[in-house]
Amino acid sequence: MKTVGLWLALSLLFPFGVLLAETDDETTLRHFKTVLWPRAYRNQDVELLDQLLHDSFQMIDGEGNRSNKAKELEWISNNTWNPGTFEYRIERLDIYGGDTAIIDGTGVAEKYTYKSSNVLIKENGEWRAVASHVSGYKQKSQEDQ
Repeated sequence: MKTVGLWLALSLLFPFGVLLAETDDETTLRHFKTVLWPRAYRNQDVELLDQLLHDSFQMIDGEGNRSNKAKELEWISNNTWNPGTFEYRIERLDIYGGDTAIIDGTGVAEKYTYKSSNVLIKENGEWRAVASHVSGYKQKSQEDQ
């Protein structure tokens, strides 16, 4: 009986569905940023990138140039991206109100690294990137490669 009472008390404080949703959203967002987004660029997958980016998406690159969704889709259809080995290391992943997320971290390729921050929103159950900012691009030295 004590176990049932404890479970009931905890479920009132921390509804199971909320905990599952946060865990599922975090897992989804990690996959979004570390697997799907790089895959879209590496494979020139315009359809995948179209699904990942919100129609209002804007990006600011390392030189301060602004790009929108249409320009990003055009860029990947016309350009190959082959960073060699690549890993995106998430250093921050925060979800606000269940429908807004911030992800930032470091992109680590064979010959360079960079920092990026991203804002995503959840609409109709799907996460989409609305903003991205890239900075701190650094070529690796020979001994770092």
